[in-house]
Amino acid sequence: MLREPWQRYSPAAFLLLALILGWEAASHLLRIPGYILPAPSRIAAALWQWRGPLLLQHLPVTLWETLLGLAFSLVLGVALAAGMHLSPLVNRSVYPLVVASQTIPTIAIAPVFLFWFGYSLAEKVAVVVLYSVFPVAVNTYDGLRSADPDLLDWMKAAGASRRRTLRLVEAPAALPAFFTGLKVAATYSISGAVIGEWLGGDTGLGIFGRRAASTLKAPELFASVLLLALSGIALFWLSAWLERRFVPHQADNHQG
Repeated sequence: MLREPWQRYSPAAFLLLALILGWEAASHLLRIPGYILPAPSRIAAALWQWRGPLLLQHLPVTLWETLLGLAFSLVLGVALAAGMHLSPLVNRSVYPLVVASQTIPTIAIAPVFLFWFGYSLAEKVAVVVLYSVFPVAVNTYDGLRSADPDLLDWMKAAGASRRRTLRLVEAPAALPAFFTGLKVAATYSISGAVIGEWLGGDTGLGIFGRRAASTLKAPELFASVLLLALSGIALFWLSAWLERRFVPHQADNHQG
């Protein structure tokens, strides 16, 4: 059972190991200052030294902000997609605004949420939603439009209601695209939580990393970045697992 995953991921694992070993060797041979690029061994030491605050204090806060914002993004994104699909008026009104929202740099508009919500959980969640709702809404909308025209004609000829057609034909057809949007949103959501934490707060990996950077503690900064990267990978894998559960044939096609 382990043979197939090993064959799939072993090249990436070997490449990552080679990069880490090369990084460690270059740090010592070239005598790169630790405040510029710390060796992986120093990052691991910092992660171990700060394991308590990082794993028990800062990481849970960032994950809670991320998951809460991602949940709101899923609800809002699916609602926007359904509205744009079902109503031409909503489509013409909302779709351009959804696209326009992505042309504004998030780091520039995020302070507005600080004015509205203050240094609160709502501010962090709002930034996550701003990051994550677009891929969910656009991919789900495209998925709803990809339903088989023959099936749609058959449902219409059978006298099915619009809601029944949406539930039985269009929604199942949209699932692969929805999960594609979910996987993208899951990785973006971590960035949104960190941006929200940079604006202010007491706890979170973004706060920890910002404090480490301000005091030139590069190993601690890289340790927080490592945890953020692992969290993003975990959310992506969770999304892929859900895809395999609900759209197994689509997941098999991606893996193949």
